[in-house]
Amino acid sequence: MCGFVGIIDLKGKREIDKSLLHEMNETQFHRGPDEGGLHTEPGVGLGHRRLSIIDLAGGRQPLFNEDGSVVVVYNGEIYNFQALAEELKAKGHSFKTHCDTEVIVHAWEEWGEACVHKFRGMFAFALWDRNRQTLFLVRDRLGIKPLYYAELDNGYLIFASELKALLVNANLNRDIDNQALEDYFAFGYVPEPKTIFRQARKLLPGHTLCIKPNHPVPQSREYWDVPFTPVSYGSEADIQAQLIDRLKDAVNIRMIADVPLGAFLSGGVDSSAVVALMAKLSTESKVNTCAIGFGEPKYNETEFAQMVANRYETNHFVDQVDTNDFDLIDKLVTLYDEPYADSSAIPTYRVCELAKKRVTVALSGDGGDENFAGYRRHRWHMNEEKIRSILPAALRRPLFGMAGSLYPKIDWAPKVFRAKTTFQAIARDSEEAYLHSISVMSNDMRKLLYSNDLRKSLHGYNAVEVFRHYSNKSPTKDPLSLIQYLDMKTYLPGDILTKVDRASMAHSLEVRVPILDHKFVEWVSGLPAGLKLKGQEEKYIFKRSLEPYLPKDVLDRDKMGFGVPLSSWFRGPLRQRVQDAVLGSELTNTGYFNNRYLKKIVTDHQSGRREHGATIWSLIMFESFLRNLKK
Repeated sequence: MCGFVGIIDLKGKREIDKSLLHEMNETQFHRGPDEGGLHTEPGVGLGHRRLSIIDLAGGRQPLFNEDGSVVVVYNGEIYNFQALAEELKAKGHSFKTHCDTEVIVHAWEEWGEACVHKFRGMFAFALWDRNRQTLFLVRDRLGIKPLYYAELDNGYLIFASELKALLVNANLNRDIDNQALEDYFAFGYVPEPKTIFRQARKLLPGHTLCIKPNHPVPQSREYWDVPFTPVSYGSEADIQAQLIDRLKDAVNIRMIADVPLGAFLSGGVDSSAVVALMAKLSTESKVNTCAIGFGEPKYNETEFAQMVANRYETNHFVDQVDTNDFDLIDKLVTLYDEPYADSSAIPTYRVCELAKKRVTVALSGDGGDENFAGYRRHRWHMNEEKIRSILPAALRRPLFGMAGSLYPKIDWAPKVFRAKTTFQAIARDSEEAYLHSISVMSNDMRKLLYSNDLRKSLHGYNAVEVFRHYSNKSPTKDPLSLIQYLDMKTYLPGDILTKVDRASMAHSLEVRVPILDHKFVEWVSGLPAGLKLKGQEEKYIFKRSLEPYLPKDVLDRDKMGFGVPLSSWFRGPLRQRVQDAVLGSELTNTGYFNNRYLKKIVTDHQSGRREHGATIWSLIMFESFLRNLKK
């Protein structure tokens, strides 16, 4: 795993500022502490930081083809590189290394832009072809690896693995994108392709960007999407056997490394499945596994992780996270570079810290919930969808809208009595309802939070437009598959994969995600929705396939979140910090917020009248982001 940066002159061949390129590159030292390299030529500069995983002695970057006309900087792993290298050698290409990076330059020479279809793995790269005068930027299909870029007013385009490297350039406009702000307070992160800054962008997952100097920067092009094309299948037993075979293949190709390798083991179904298959495939040595424990039972899954570790006799390591481990707040801001409000970033950071003490590569179970409809919200949404499908919108909206407005909001009551949110959801259309179920702050709360000036500047924009965009292009209209698709386009890359990439790279740890192997994702997407959410059972076919491999207690227990006790923090040890951050000058002087409503949020939460833990966390992280931006 690595990090790269680059500068290209869009208007000619002006000399690249090598000191600036070096400074950009060094901001990402943590991504690649083993080696660093720069390449400059008229109008183009590339930089790279390397974390050595395969071919430790070779594979230095920037890496060139035979005559030096094609150069690449790259972050990720191409797992089928050995087969591709043999194919390219048969076509006359000569290799100097045994690493996956060199496959990219020769694949570009052989297949041009279509080379991306050949790669199986996680990757982002920038390739410069001097003969074709072309810069080729690529991001992997699911968005496992990041890529940021910005077209500057001075005629240069800059790009990097992390946003912090772009911020080094004084010519980057740091004006905040108000639409991104609306997205952040809805989603808890800024979804692709936006960043918090108007001028900077994320390259979308499954997209390429082909740039030629003296030509306008084009729109990115999509080369892959989750197909949701129905697959042929026989009996349920046949599907289960195929599922295990396909997942085993995805795990197996991710076990290639020239450095110590292990896995995260949370005790949940997904990570346990990966560990089980790793153990079956590791005939010569035991699997290294890492788990994080919590002092508070509500968040502690270590007993389930231990069951799996015992069954497969792994080298199992457990560390305890203090439930008051909130000193990481400011550290997280420096990792993510823009507002990011998933509090599970704290334990994720700690489990990566633990893993790095023993391994350099770790496999994780991320992607299981998106593939197999494993979130509770999927079940809740489908229950609501049954009612929405029966009643026409003309009847639903006024009837349930009125019920929702009249029913009191009682956060403290048992869930069965908290019908206000359900009434409101049924009154909405599918996209609005799903956003309402996942949002950090409801639409009504955001309206109250924003100042008049901010509301006016949005010109009617609402974060639901992110969902509407993907809903309109979705390859499936099945209600469950549609919200899975929305998750894969927003929550998966914007939250889950961003969290894991930054937390792991902060410790120079490579994380691989076999459940997000694109071939596996393609096949799973084509399975009937009723085999993923069967009645009220989430991840049905996945769990049934794993019965021979995992304890029943692991398969059938309720899902636990990988979170932290925000609410108790904000009423207890962080009580004063909440008041200082949310009610302090950094937020109140921005002009973005209704300051009286900020005070109400804090007062209602700390008095116990309302539950605003997630909202307060998002405000604290935004305040920390603003402070960090001034440094």
